[in-house]
Amino acid sequence: MWQIYRPAQQHGLFPIRNVVIRAVSDSFAVYITLMTYVLHYAPDNASLIVRLALDELGASYHAKLVDRSISAQKSQTYLALNPAGRIPVLETPIGPIFETAAILLWLADQHGGLAPRMTDPKRAIFMSWLFYVSNTLHADLVSLFYPDRFVDASALDDYNTRTRARLDHAFRLLDHHAAEWSAADHGVTILDLYMAVIVRWCQLYPVSGQAWFDLNAYPALLHVAKTVETRPSAQRAIVAEGLNTTPFSAADYAAPPEGSAV
Repeated sequence: MWQIYRPAQQHGLFPIRNVVIRAVSDSFAVYITLMTYVLHYAPDNASLIVRLALDELGASYHAKLVDRSISAQKSQTYLALNPAGRIPVLETPIGPIFETAAILLWLADQHGGLAPRMTDPKRAIFMSWLFYVSNTLHADLVSLFYPDRFVDASALDDYNTRTRARLDHAFRLLDHHAAEWSAADHGVTILDLYMAVIVRWCQLYPVSGQAWFDLNAYPALLHVAKTVETRPSAQRAIVAEGLNTTPFSAADYAAPPEGSAV
């Protein structure tokens, strides 16, 4: 099934160009505008982060459900878009893009918003934190939420203890260095959106026990969560994906109008 979203006026940290793709040679530049993206999504998955970014940028897009209840992400049709069989995929004028950080950075650069521009001195540290979140924090969350993929049952307790310690260290680093990646005092960045969704998941998973995570222990991350959930992009996501009214600062399980979160 499809959900259709049209551009809306947005106000964020960086100016937004009404441009989807920019092809540049030595002598000319070609701009293609009014492209409607296709976001392959499942409720309350990593695609939620991309949905928020698309709405923040005022981009037009279709949201196409990937039904996890029937493992649609492993179908041949989906694997042709993302050979790794994971959600999300964003179809663009240059072809499909997968991996959350890759999609977010591509959108930010193409639309000129939600991240420092390539010539901005803040770009280097911002990108460092983006890939730290993607490659370290997000990967460790997968390890905690799905430990059976990585370790035998006999080693599970020790594995989870070590994983939670690494996650706490990562959250404390991000909380301490929030000024280097967050704009929550006067807008949002792609990392604000990414981290808001991550702290949401930490309040809900693993289903067997969520007491390991206390958002109040990380005041900058709590501020990010509260900021993001008040924005129009989050209000649209609440409706589209069946989220509760405080989806990032005090999360509850989604009740999506279509599809399955797990």
